[in-house]
Amino acid sequence: MKNKKISVGKLCLHGLLAIGSFLMVFPFLWTIGSSLKNMTQIFAIPPVWFPNPIVWQNYLDSLQAMPFGRAYWNSFYITIIVVVSQLFTGSMAAYAFAKLKFKGSEALFLLFLATMMIPKQVTMIPLYLIMDKLGWLNTHLPLIIPGALFNAFAVFLLRQFIRGIPKELEEAAVMDGASIPRIYWSVILPLIKPALAAMTIFIFMSTYNNFMDALIYLSTPEKFTVPLLLNNFKGLYVTNWSYMMAGATISVIPIILVYLFAQRYIIEGITLTGIKG
Repeated sequence: MKNKKISVGKLCLHGLLAIGSFLMVFPFLWTIGSSLKNMTQIFAIPPVWFPNPIVWQNYLDSLQAMPFGRAYWNSFYITIIVVVSQLFTGSMAAYAFAKLKFKGSEALFLLFLATMMIPKQVTMIPLYLIMDKLGWLNTHLPLIIPGALFNAFAVFLLRQFIRGIPKELEEAAVMDGASIPRIYWSVILPLIKPALAAMTIFIFMSTYNNFMDALIYLSTPEKFTVPLLLNNFKGLYVTNWSYMMAGATISVIPIILVYLFAQRYIIEGITLTGIKG
């Protein structure tokens, strides 16, 4: 009887998870389906669930309608610079907060974390004015520099991971004559690869999908990133939803590939961080 109750409970749980998963995946499936429809099918009532006929031409037309090649390059090189920079600065700060005890370190770390509670809307206008004074408007520097220098969440996650590293490893390195930079590079970094891999995915996704900052700082199509370029399919009176859905489907492929490649690192990094922290 007890096993039967457990089986029924598991069945209900799996059913709820399946329903939740479908609700989350459905918008993406609808995007893919709409990318293969014409405009009449997209707005048909009752809805047309499966495109008939399948309009593969939407993908080719969407790529030709907008400079997607340039936008992809802009998004990728900005994302790569931000990812590498945040991992470097975040891991160094995390090592300092986790292992190098100095006066006021805990208070400084709490102040550092408090910046995560500041809404982005509060800093939007001051940052715009700063970028204007620096002459960086309509360049990629506002998308790179602030993100490359500061990520409180990355520092927090990496610090929790580093705190779990046995201090005996550092003591052994010190006895061998290693300096603090050497310990950071040769001891700490190799041991926090799972956490670094997890942060790579988080930073990649947030930077690649950054629409708001691109909308604020960029004004010429040659400088647009992929999310901002997709917005150009939306006209004043008419929006070509077939082209937009095709472009959106293409734009999400890099994120899916990166996630599929490194999903196990996300789970491992977060799990080990929680255990060691």
